[in-house]
This record gives sequence, C-alpha cells and structure tokens, in this order.
Amino acid sequence: MELAVVTGVSRGLGEQVAKVLLKKGIHVIGISRSSHDLGSTAEEGGVTYTHLEKDLSHLIDLQEINEEITNRLESRQIKKLYLVNNAAILGPINQGMYYEPEQLAIHVQINTLAPMVLMNHFLKVSNKKQIPFTGVTITSGAAERPVYGWSAYCSTKASINMYTKTVGLEQEVEGTENKVFAFSPGVMDTNMQAEIRSRTKEQFKDVESFRQYKERNALRDPKKVGQILVKLLLDEKIENGKVYYVTDYE
Repeated sequence: MELAVVTGVSRGLGEQVAKVLLKKGIHVIGISRSSHDLGSTAEEGGVTYTHLEKDLSHLIDLQEINEEITNRLESRQIKKLYLVNNAAILGPINQGMYYEPEQLAIHVQINTLAPMVLMNHFLKVSNKKQIPFTGVTITSGAAERPVYGWSAYCSTKASINMYTKTVGLEQEVEGTENKVFAFSPGVMDTNMQAEIRSRTKEQFKDVESFRQYKERNALRDPKKVGQILVKLLLDEKIENGKVYYVTDYE
C-alpha cells in the first residue's frame, strides 16, 4: 500500500490534495485542528482515510504525529510514503515592529518548525525502513520578494525554500530513494485570501490589489492546483531540493 500524510487538510489546497490522493488509491492520514471526514472519497478509491486532530503550534502534537506514523510503518506493508506539508498561517499582518512576541512564535512554529520536524522524521524512518519517500512543503512567491506587512510570512516561507534545497542536496549526496521539493501554488481562492482582503491599508499596503483579484475572478481554483501538485508528488523524475511553480504547469 501507499500512504500519504497531508497537513491542513480541513479546507483549501490540503483538502483538495487529500481527495485527489484518495481517488488515486493512496491511503491518507489528514491532520488539522478540526475534524474532517473524507470517508466517502476514500471509499471511491478503495482506500482508507484517517483524521488526526492536532495543532501544529504544539510540540507535543508534532511528537504524537511522528509516533503515529512510526507505528503505521511498523504494522503495515507500505511500499511508498508521502508527506504534504500544507498547513500554514499568514498572520500577523502588520508592520513588523507591531508584532507581539507570542504571535511571532506561533507563526514560526507552524510555518517553519512544524514542517521541518515532520519532514525530518519522515526522512529518518523511511531510510530506516527502506521505504521510498517523497515530501513536499507548500511555499509562496512571498519567499522571494518582500511584501509590506508580511515580514513573518515572507521570512518563514524563504526559510522553507532554503531548508528544502539543503535537505534535497543531502538526500542526493547520500544516494537515498527520497525526494524532497517545495511547491508554490500562486494566488488561490481560499480562506487565507479572505483574511488578506479584510485588512486595512495601514496593515497591508497591497490590500486593494488582492481585493481586485477576487473581483476579477483571477484567483486559482484549489481543486485544479491540487491536481497539479499531486501529479508532481507522484512523478518519479521530480528533482531533489527544487522549488516548483504552478505557473509552469498551467
């Protein structure tokens, strides 16, 4: 059997990716803070869906996820393992000097620390069990350019890009069967976009541009983006450490 773990599965891109994987006959463990049932979709693909209600801002929850995955690999014959690090937060949105330390700590925990902890563990157990593994972390164009009011988001996504490139290099040098890459999905019609549009111009100078994206129907459909991402995830020719962009596949 093949098993995929998808974080941030309750809505948006994470939900769509999980659905595509299930329909392709891949068992899925979904992770989010709220419950989410994809059992009917799993039945269509003849596989199982398991949901773990976990908060990635808590280290104890990350440890429990890693333990769960280790137990699954011990108890089942898994021939391929996947990880989709999708969960992320955008806020706080404001000038950096107005960020509260607690806000910044949670942001970095969810956007940088959690995906690194999960990816590191998956790489370790897949090597130990000799199970081919492919992992992707969702990044953003904001990783490569400064955006007013997004200093935390730009910084954490930039760190994910460099982490991916470095770990991908390590896997290549060691000659493992593991693949690690990042994926930039562009501007999608998600709750994160609604959060952006709700901000004041003082908090986010480009807010009017994002409001116009919605008005012009210029936002990408998460369903279509999810299909592109899964195609990449299952591609055996994926390049280790590379950052892929949705715009190259539209």
